[in-house]
Amino acid sequence: MGFRAQLPVVAVVAAGGALGASARYAATLLWPTPAGAFPWTILTVNAVGCAVLGVLMVVATETANPPHPLVRPFLGTGVCGGFTTFSTYSLDTQRLLAGGEVPRALLYLGGTALTAFAAVWAGVVAARAATVRRRPS
Repeated sequence: MGFRAQLPVVAVVAAGGALGASARYAATLLWPTPAGAFPWTILTVNAVGCAVLGVLMVVATETANPPHPLVRPFLGTGVCGGFTTFSTYSLDTQRLLAGGEVPRALLYLGGTALTAFAAVWAGVVAARAATVRRRPS
């Protein structure tokens, strides 16, 4: 498949990424993390994004009527990819370590990974439960 054929996918990923990144930035403005404090905002953003991604993957791949083919790249790669952030998570961890907050940094480092996995799992389980109930008998 040539580049021209991929332009709609590139466009929806870019649009979704702009929306997701803007939403993450808005979250940091609404719930700022003071220097040296535990980065609850980014932890929450990453968990929410992972849960949404879990739901999306079930809806996009396991339902009788999957959404339009551009929904997955728009919401998954675009919105969720722009909303969640590995780079800020890494920077927050480094800042905590540099500030001598080693236990807090390690808690954040491990806690974010565990929370992300749990959020994806919860999103998948919830979406599967919801789609099973809606399927005709």
